[in-house]
Amino acid sequence: MKFIDEARIEVMAGRGGNGVASFRREKYIPFGGPDGGDGGKGGSVFAVADENVNTLVEFRFVKKYLAEHGERGRGADCYGKGGDDIELKMPVGTVITDHDTGELVADLTHHGQRVMIAKGGKGGLGNIHFKSSTNRSPRQCTPGEQGEQRTFKLELKVLADVGLLGMPNAGKSTFIRSVSAARPKVADYPFTTLHPNLGVVRMDDTRSFVIADIPGLIEGAAEGAGLGHRFLKHLQRTGLLLHVVDIAPFDPDVDPVREARAIVEELKKYDEELHDKPRWLVLNKVDMLPLDERELTVSAFLNAYGWPTEKPDDSLGFDIKAPRVFTISALNHEGTRELTFAIMAYLDVVRAAARKQAEAEREQAAAARQTVIAPEAPSSATEGDQA
Repeated sequence: MKFIDEARIEVMAGRGGNGVASFRREKYIPFGGPDGGDGGKGGSVFAVADENVNTLVEFRFVKKYLAEHGERGRGADCYGKGGDDIELKMPVGTVITDHDTGELVADLTHHGQRVMIAKGGKGGLGNIHFKSSTNRSPRQCTPGEQGEQRTFKLELKVLADVGLLGMPNAGKSTFIRSVSAARPKVADYPFTTLHPNLGVVRMDDTRSFVIADIPGLIEGAAEGAGLGHRFLKHLQRTGLLLHVVDIAPFDPDVDPVREARAIVEELKKYDEELHDKPRWLVLNKVDMLPLDERELTVSAFLNAYGWPTEKPDDSLGFDIKAPRVFTISALNHEGTRELTFAIMAYLDVVRAAARKQAEAEREQAAAARQTVIAPEAPSSATEGDQA
């Protein structure tokens, strides 16, 4: 199925039914009075996050969604039936923004999340609401309100723990194939990857993480060159970036240092927050270098690129802020085990900190709910007066 990560839709909530002006007409009851019922409310439109939906392809073909209108009221105190709501199932990670104003409407981050994106109109009032001691035969009634009509831009940002970035043919797809069950296309020409791929790396029965592979970037991607600029948004939700560099390019005119710097510059142009995310350097294709030249080539690259060469000190625990570099061969799995274990250690620390913060926030909220302002104790003078 074609991967679609952007769409534009128009939604129209249902109109409320009209109220009616009606009077009770029965034999032997000459003064029956008003009995006009209210109109039913219009149906609303909801967006629902569904983990079983992977792309926005459905919204490329069906662009208009209309909820049911409410029914008009009737006599004999009969209220109109409310219009049925409609639910639009979207992938987890979908961002909904107003197409006209750019306002963020909803960010669907977890399965089952349900957000109203267009509210149905209220039903009109029947004349039973207008009767009074001075107006015993009201003929007033109100029409139903129009439902909201809005145009939205849908943008899917995949949810992953780790994101891969690099030039075309840097070996990102080969790496994700080597450490997960994902099977993206691999070939010896640029832009083999045409859409994001997700792979789950399972370390044991209880620990795993998700890697996102996007199409390769080229210089000028932030301005629209190549394919990767369309998919950089998928890296915005990741917690860790792996910058994959081809350390042994076939073309002797290709400078790995220049290409690595170009990728970082594209990140900065696209989004400062994305540029500032934790980023590790992964030097791939070391199997293409002679054994006696590997260490020298890697050291020369790190010195020219300006990356720290000393290893982080993890004796007191995994240092998540330390810059790290890994030399691997995704093709023959050399170094991939050490890299995945380091990623898991990083995520363990980050997740533990997130759980601790969430627990502290829950405790603060519980303490705030339990806080009760005690009534002031009566003064001694008042007690004496009462005695």
